Amino acid sequence: MKYNNIYDLHTHSDNSYDGNHSCILVCEGACANGGKGIAITDHCDIDAKNYDLRAFSTNQFVEVSRAKAAFKGKLEVFHGLELGQGKYNKEKSLEILNSFNYDFILGSIHNLEDVEDFYYMDYKDITLDELYKLLDEYYETVLRLVQWNQTDSLAHLTYPLRYITGRAGIMIDLKRYYPIIDEIFETLIRNEKALELNVSGLYTELHDTLPYPELVKRYRDMGGKYITVGSDSHYYDKVCIGIEKGYDILKECGFNQFTVFKNREPILIDIE
Repeated sequence: MKYNNIYDLHTHSDNSYDGNHSCILVCEGACANGGKGIAITDHCDIDAKNYDLRAFSTNQFVEVSRAKAAFKGKLEVFHGLELGQGKYNKEKSLEILNSFNYDFILGSIHNLEDVEDFYYMDYKDITLDELYKLLDEYYETVLRLVQWNQTDSLAHLTYPLRYITGRAGIMIDLKRYYPIIDEIFETLIRNEKALELNVSGLYTELHDTLPYPELVKRYRDMGGKYITVGSDSHYYDKVCIGIEKGYDILKECGFNQFTVFKNREPILIDIE
C-alpha cells in the first residue's frame, strides 16, 4: 500500500436499498483492501415513499454495532448514515439523527423535490437549456442543505454529472455554477463542516472524482480544512478501492490531512 491510513468514509451495506452485502462482509472487504477504518453510511432517503425509516435506521445501527464489536482491534468502524434529501422533511430527519449516537452523517441530494433521482432520468429528450435549469435548482438545493447545517460532510457535490456527462455523454459548463459553489464552500468552512471527495466516478464512464480536482483545490484555496474521502462502494470487495488515488488528489490540491468523524466531531489524520 502506498499509504498507511486508509479510511473509507462512504460505504453501503445491504441495509441500503441498493446495497449488496452485510455490514460484516463490508468490514471484511475493507480489511482485505488495506483499510484502517470505515464509516458504514447506508442510504436514509428522507423523501422515500412507503419506506419505514425508523425500522431501517434501528436495524442498521444494530448491525453496524455488531460489526464494530466483531472487528475491534482490526478495523475502526464508525456509525454512519447518508441522509438523502434531509432538508425536504426536517422534522423526520432530526427524529432519525437524534435517535442514535451516530459518528458521521453524510448529507446528499440525489433528486429535486418530487422529481426522480438523476440516476433514473432519461436525458435523450432533455434540451441543454432544460438541463441547466435542473442544475440551477440542484445547486440551490445543495446550498440550502448546507445552510441547514445538520450533516457533517457534503457528499458528491457534482452528483448529476455521473449521469448527465458520464452516462449520457452531455458536456456541462460547470463554471457557470462556480458563484453558488463558492457559497456552498463558504458555508461549509464557516460551519466547520467537511466536503467529500467521492472517488466512485473514477470507475464509471465519468472517469473523474466527485467533485473533480479543480473544485477540491478551489475549496482548499478558500480555506477549506475538513475533507472526507469515500469510495461510495455498494459491494464488499470494492470498499477502500480508490482511496489512495483520492489521497494523491488531496495532496496535489494542498491537503496534508483528511478528516474522519467520531461522535459527530471532526478528527484530522495525516496523509502518510
